Amino acid sequence: QVQLVESGGGLVQAGGSLRVSCTASGRTFSNYAMGWFRQAPGKEREFVATINYGGVSTYYSASVKGRFTVSRDNAKNTAYLQMNSLKPDDTAVYYCASGRSLYGSTDWKDYNYWGQGTQVTVSS
Repeated sequence: QVQLVESGGGLVQAGGSLRVSCTASGRTFSNYAMGWFRQAPGKEREFVATINYGGVSTYYSASVKGRFTVSRDNAKNTAYLQMNSLKPDDTAVYYCASGRSLYGSTDWKDYNYWGQGTQVTVSS
């Protein structure tokens, strides 16, 4: 019954910005952490960022820290990933995920619901 719907992906030049969104239904959104992962062709799923249930604590992978910002609006049941200073290496399918608890994790196994993914392509 839980569904996560993503939007906002697209094509952007290196140095540009995109914001992807993830809207949830079917559960009490504010009670769970949210995570963002990405996967490029032929590569394993990679952790990007996470935010706790109240939006006051965030954590980022070293590859995106300082460029990406994760946020959430619990009133809208929506999480966001703002991506700035994009690089070609950021090209991937980006997935949002809803956690099993109030607190975030870098491990994909700690998330039990997933969005459909949205393609982000950064050209050079």
